[in-house]
Formats: sequence, C-alpha cells, structure tokens
Amino acid sequence: MSSSPQVETVATGAEKALLAAAALLLVAGVAGYYLLQDQGLPARLGALAAGIVLSLVAFFTSHTGKRLIAFSRDSWREVGKVVWPTRKEAGQMTLYVFAFVVAMALFLWLTDKTLEWVLYDLVLGWRK
Repeated sequence: MSSSPQVETVATGAEKALLAAAALLLVAGVAGYYLLQDQGLPARLGALAAGIVLSLVAFFTSHTGKRLIAFSRDSWREVGKVVWPTRKEAGQMTLYVFAFVVAMALFLWLTDKTLEWVLYDLVLGWRK
C-alpha cells in the first residue's frame, strides 16, 4: 500500500569541496572587484566576471548543478506540453473573474450592512 519514500543521497566530500570552491570563486571575484579600485573599471569588471564565470563552471560541474540543469530541461519540456488559452478565452476568463469579484464584494457589503443593522439597531438600540 505505501510506497517507499525517495531517498536523497548524501553529498560526498568531493561534491562539498566543489560547491565550496564555487562559493569561494564567487567571493574572490567580488573581492577582486573591490581590491582592484586603483586599476580602472575594465580590470575590476574582468575580475568580477572571471569570478562569476569560474564559480558557475564549478557549480554546474557538480552533481547539484547537473541536477539543476536536468530539472530546468524537464521543466522547459513540460512548458511545451501546456495547452495555452487563446486570446479570446483569456479575455473571457478575466471578465468572469472580475464579475465574480464584483458579485462577492456586493454580497459581503450587503451581509455586513445587514448584520450591522441587526446588531446595532435592533439588538443594542445604539442608533435612533
């Protein structure tokens, strides 16, 4: 009856080291941007870009990065399977939603005013 839950594997030491290296490369790129203040903007942007690119390469070569790529690929494939509404259908559904919102607003306003009248005028007699 019950299916076994999906078990996630624990990241290996090499996987953790690769993710740590990716984080350190990103931090190094940002630090390089600020440490190269005297070098001019092209050098600073180059250090930042190098840190970001190397960090992304390290991340996407890890198991976690590969799983993210596979998830993104599968998600894009599923988006292609969606049957999107036509412009006319989308407009009609929008009008239905607005009409329902107006009807609910009127219903809630009438309910509020009725309860206000019953409680304050009839039960408590606060208004004259």
